[in-house]
Amino acid sequence: MLRKLIFPLLLGIAGCGVLISLGVWQVQRLAWKEGILAELDSRLTGAPRPFDFSATEETNEYTRVTLSGTPTGEELHVLTSGTAAGTGYRVISKFTLDDGNDILLDLGLLPLDIKDAAPLIAPMQITGTLLWPDDQNSSTPDPDTTKNIWFARNVEMMAAALSTQPFMVVVSTATPADPRLTPLPVETSGIKNDHLEYAITWFLLAIVWAAMTMFLIFRTTRQKDV
Repeated sequence: MLRKLIFPLLLGIAGCGVLISLGVWQVQRLAWKEGILAELDSRLTGAPRPFDFSATEETNEYTRVTLSGTPTGEELHVLTSGTAAGTGYRVISKFTLDDGNDILLDLGLLPLDIKDAAPLIAPMQITGTLLWPDDQNSSTPDPDTTKNIWFARNVEMMAAALSTQPFMVVVSTATPADPRLTPLPVETSGIKNDHLEYAITWFLLAIVWAAMTMFLIFRTTRQKDV
């Protein structure tokens, strides 16, 4: 009798051990992710500082900055949906700083029906957020350069296309504001954090596995009694 119970016991212990360890790992990942989000929130709520070309993605992404200069009117349009302002094109503009250097400026959302409207070309005071977006993945289509329609933001590619330095600032406020556009400020709410749901799933599976193991043991003992 005892021999027949060894296999289901070992199977139950091993399965529950694996599932519980996966749940614990997700709890650890949750703590790690919450720490990152707290750091990013502190950067987003901090006082803006003057834009500096020594900024790096690792230490300065999500930092609020101020800058002044003039858009050149050269733009890349990124097809975007699911924003609070609806569907349209994110306008990535070539922006000449007062010191003569050019960077990328994410000015906000342009409605689909006014894609060809003329941009505002005037000296501007900008408050925004440094960002190195990672919208692009293996399934993202190549940009349609003939129609000037892009499908993801990629700092390196866009900087090369517009001949700028590889820095992007996402506008929170612009003075004066381009009347075509609705700013889309950076928020951490868009960053996925599903680790709690994953942890709960693994722990529930461990409970189910334990219940199935108990049922198997019960059936094994019942068969012996018969």
